[in-house]
Amino acid sequence: MPKRIKKKRAYEEIVKQIRNLIYKGKLKRGDKLPSEQELMGTFKVSRVTVREAILSLKTMKLVEPGRGNGTFVVASSEKALVQPLAASFFHEKDKLIDIFFLRRIVEPQVAQLASQNRTPKEVIKLAQILKEQETEAADNENPARTDTQFHQILARMAKNRVLERLLLALFDKTRGTHLQSEERKQMSLQGHEDIFVAIKNGSGGDARQAMRKHLENVEAILLTGRKEAGSRHKIPLAE
Repeated sequence: MPKRIKKKRAYEEIVKQIRNLIYKGKLKRGDKLPSEQELMGTFKVSRVTVREAILSLKTMKLVEPGRGNGTFVVASSEKALVQPLAASFFHEKDKLIDIFFLRRIVEPQVAQLASQNRTPKEVIKLAQILKEQETEAADNENPARTDTQFHQILARMAKNRVLERLLLALFDKTRGTHLQSEERKQMSLQGHEDIFVAIKNGSGGDARQAMRKHLENVEAILLTGRKEAGSRHKIPLAE
């Protein structure tokens, strides 16, 4: 339950407590926040402080005004974790290619860990996501959701919470950026299938190589017409 807080920088404590309630699933997407008056009474703060907190939560895209009166939760528990992390790590002016460069450093190792730490249920879930992505591509839909989910599941399969949080923040900044054309959709799907086969077989080296190739293909698409930007981001192959 919310705790009484000191008035010094009180709005930040309100944000922290509400964000934690969302993250723990006690406040879910679609839930209505208490009224300003109720929040003032709960946290023992002024209306100005409550409004500062709500504005901050809106800026973080965790809540937004609904039709009529009230403020509603619009973020999932995962989003409540990722948004502050992404905001602290990355800025709007960061170049997309720089973010993908970081992914190319981290994700091949994550794929290898996923192949080593996989469970039968996780492999089945990964196969289901691939099937959904295949269906979306066949129906001429943008499979941005399933593309992101595939990488998110791999991050969890690695069984390293720090890596998982880092990658969730990275995915939040690159979601759906390369899946606009049919060719790109098929390229992404093929890359995921190669990664899946390696992980299913428990081949860490193959999983690492498949992920690296997949991300290099994605980056090549993003760098169309900007090849000079890719040269300074070359990662030597590790044996």
